[in-house]
Amino acid sequence: MTKLDQTDKKILLALQDDASLSMGALADAIGVSKSACWRRVQRLEDEGVIKAKLTVIDPAKVGLKLVVFISIRTNQHNKAWEKQFRNVVTTIPEIMDVYRMGGEVDYLIKAIVSDIEGYDALYQRLIHADLFEVTAGFVMETIKSSPSLPLASVF
Repeated sequence: MTKLDQTDKKILLALQDDASLSMGALADAIGVSKSACWRRVQRLEDEGVIKAKLTVIDPAKVGLKLVVFISIRTNQHNKAWEKQFRNVVTTIPEIMDVYRMGGEVDYLIKAIVSDIEGYDALYQRLIHADLFEVTAGFVMETIKSSPSLPLASVF
């Protein structure tokens, strides 16, 4: 874990809230010079604390209306299968997140597609990973979704 001081934490909180802040506006907001702020942001990027600066797009407004969570169980717990699975899931752009789980489910996938036909097309590509059991749950309503980490709870 990277050691962060209060200024670093302020930078992360501000950028997570609005990554489009200019360096001058960010420096003013946290109370340091523009050059000091730039050096700190560079260090946070170089150390991998800041992984990317993104624009969050409303999926429904661009035609991606169906969020699906896919639970996968496998009966093959070996390196060759894992490599094949990773190769398949990392090449499907509709797959947003993939988690290896503990418990009854081996992997949990979050995908976003246009509709049920889009899910079926994704499924047809996904089964190339030689899966044992696949279960899908479709989101009916999103009550909360946030790209922001709960930094206030750890700072």
